[in-house]
Amino acid sequence: MTEILRLPLIGDKAPEFTAQTTQGPINFPKDYAGKWVVLFSHPADFTPVCTTEFVAFAKRSEEFKKLNTELVGLSIDQVFSHIKWGEWIKEKLGVEIPFPVIADNTGKVATLYGMLHPEAKGTQAVRAVFVIDPSGVVRTILYYPLSVGRNMDEILRVVKALQTSDREDVAIPANWPNNELIGDRVIVPPPNNEKDAKERLKKYEGYDWWFCHRKLEKA
Repeated sequence: MTEILRLPLIGDKAPEFTAQTTQGPINFPKDYAGKWVVLFSHPADFTPVCTTEFVAFAKRSEEFKKLNTELVGLSIDQVFSHIKWGEWIKEKLGVEIPFPVIADNTGKVATLYGMLHPEAKGTQAVRAVFVIDPSGVVRTILYYPLSVGRNMDEILRVVKALQTSDREDVAIPANWPNNELIGDRVIVPPPNNEKDAKERLKKYEGYDWWFCHRKLEKA
């Protein structure tokens, strides 16, 4: 009987694995306890779209670090290929790749995280992104097709939004912090009883008791 592998979902613990990377072996996610992690896969080394993505991630790596967030890349290539590709990017494009890249040449990790889709054509992983919190819980999953590169500013926004939501106990509107209706404000969670509903608009600004918002306190 074929074993059915359950892929991780939002709210699940991130599947554990050990692997070799360009910066040495890792035990994931244990080695990143207490930090946020953006684990992302790319189809293959030495491909144009992936190269643009790696440069974009590298250029924003310090912004991620300021958010207590580590970047970890992955593709179904061997470690020497990752190393050589990184050297090429530094030599030709003047950008150094500061984050580890997992050598998943057997496809074990990609399979564990559902990074191999039918469209992926054999052993090429799709462009998957897993945002994992300091407790090792999967908080966001994004999938992109092979032909479309990711927007790193959006991934940064997701991390900031998750951290803000956790810290402030609020919900985050569309396009935050530039929402069309409430700007950089955040949404107050809805009341859970009639008394609180009647008092809601006395405490917060809003369109109705179920749609109230507030400013974030300045750090």
